[in-house]
Amino acid sequence: MSSNALTPLDHAHAAMEAAPDDDAARLRFFERLADAELFLLLTEEAKDENLSPEVFELSDATFVLAFDREERLAAFTGRASAYAALSGRVIAGLCAGQGIGLGVNLDVAPSSILIPPQALEWLADTLTHAPEEAQARIEEVHPPKGLPEALLTGLDAKLATALGLAGHACLVAVTYAGGGRGHLLGFIDPKPGAEGTLAKAVSEALTFSGVEAGTLDVGFFNADDPMAAALARNGLRYDLRKPEAPAQRPAPGSDPDKPPILK
Repeated sequence: MSSNALTPLDHAHAAMEAAPDDDAARLRFFERLADAELFLLLTEEAKDENLSPEVFELSDATFVLAFDREERLAAFTGRASAYAALSGRVIAGLCAGQGIGLGVNLDVAPSSILIPPQALEWLADTLTHAPEEAQARIEEVHPPKGLPEALLTGLDAKLATALGLAGHACLVAVTYAGGGRGHLLGFIDPKPGAEGTLAKAVSEALTFSGVEAGTLDVGFFNADDPMAAALARNGLRYDLRKPEAPAQRPAPGSDPDKPPILK
């Protein structure tokens, strides 16, 4: 990728700036921020999952700085700098409750923005919401119909981040036993233990698309399950990309059992 090429965060920021009264555009920006890998500027190299971010005191709030490319961080500091590669959601969680805001790509990209502590707190809180679990028997499967374009686009973007967590997914309309109707996103051959992560990803797609919660159910099926064939015949298919080879250096925050700590 060219160093001058725009990133997904740049595009989402531009869309938000072009439509300041559009809640959907603002939600999409925060979703891209949460899913992005960001490089958090540190005062020194991370030690034993302890992070010492550079802190900037402004008149109205305290901020840490992060960039969505390493070269953008280098352009801002003008020197070799310590950093931690973390997702936006991890950084939001670290800053939540501490009155700390986030400066993103300051002075080095079109998406330069200061996110105040209150907005970062909202993002962290939104990302903690978990979907409810329920049991229902499917009687009929139909092609999906009438779903908002914002949701379809949001699902496409969100599932692009679910690397290797399932073989693929199919979006269908369903009729449940008892006459209930709705839409279902069925994941085929989910990775063991990934069901919760996938369900939460779909829940976030609903939230950040501005669509009311509960309009899309999630199910999990083996490829040899007869329901998987019905989904394939009627559904809109989403292929989940395979993960790339893992990086050689473990990043702080990559182990959920050892989250980083701000010092």
